[in-house]
Amino acid sequence: MQEIVIEAGRTEARYWRDLWEYRELFYFLTWRDILVRYKQTVVGTLWAVIRPLVTMVVLTLVFGKLANMPSGGVPYPILVFCGMLPWQFFSTAVTDCGNSLVMNSQLISKVYFPRMAVPASSVMTSLVDLFVAGGLLALLMAWYQYPPGPRLLLLPVFILIAFAAAFGIGLWTSALMVRYRDFRFIVPFAVQFGLYISPVGFASSVVPEKWRLLYSANPIVGAIDGFRWAILTGGADMYWPGFLLSLVIVLFVLVTGIAYFRSTERTFADEI
Repeated sequence: MQEIVIEAGRTEARYWRDLWEYRELFYFLTWRDILVRYKQTVVGTLWAVIRPLVTMVVLTLVFGKLANMPSGGVPYPILVFCGMLPWQFFSTAVTDCGNSLVMNSQLISKVYFPRMAVPASSVMTSLVDLFVAGGLLALLMAWYQYPPGPRLLLLPVFILIAFAAAFGIGLWTSALMVRYRDFRFIVPFAVQFGLYISPVGFASSVVPEKWRLLYSANPIVGAIDGFRWAILTGGADMYWPGFLLSLVIVLFVLVTGIAYFRSTERTFADEI
C-alpha cells in the first residue's frame, strides 16, 4: 500500500502529481454527482434534454417568430439549439462549480486531497448532459433534413473551449463562495443575465459590426459561434477576430482562475 506523508511545503511541490494520483476520487465525485442529479426523478436523464428543449421552443417563438430575427437559411429551432448546447453546459457547470466546495464541506474539512478535483468533477457532470442533449440535436437535424458538413470534425475543439471557459469561471466562483457566501445569490443571477447577452436565441451576425468585437469579449461567445460554425453548413459564418479575442479571454480566465484557486486553497478547510 502506498504511503503518503503530509508535511509543510510538500503538498505544494507535488500538487499536480497528487491531482493525478487522486484521479479515482475525481471519478467517484463525478459519478456521485451524476447519480444525485438524476436519482428519484421521474424521467431521469431526460431532464438533460427537456431543459434545452423547452428553452429552445421559447427562444424560437420570441426571436424567430415575434422578433423575426434572420437565421441565414437555417431552420430557426436548429439555430437556437446549436446555441443552447454550449450555453446550457456553461451555465450549469458554472453554477455547480460555485456550489461544489460548500456542498462538500465535510469532505474538505476532514481529508487531504487536491481540492481542484471537486469543481472539476462538477464540470464533467455537466459535460455528460451536453452529450445527452446532443442526441436530440441529431434527431432535430434529421427531422428538418439538415445534415452537418465536414466541419463537424472540429466540434471537439469548441467543446474544449466551452469546458475551459466554464472551468476557469467555476474556479473563481467556487473559491470566492467559500469566503463570501453572498456569491450563492450573485452567480445564478449573473448566469441568468448572461443568457440575454449571449448569442443563444439569435446569431451573432445580428450584432452591429462596430460592436461585434466588443461583444466577443463575452468568453462564451466564441464557443457558441464555434458550435454553430462546426455544425451548420450555412448561415453561421465565423467572425474570426471576435473568436480569437474570446479565446484569449477564456485562456486568461482559466489561468487566473487556477492561480486564484491555488492561492486560496490552503484556507478552504478553515473557512468553509
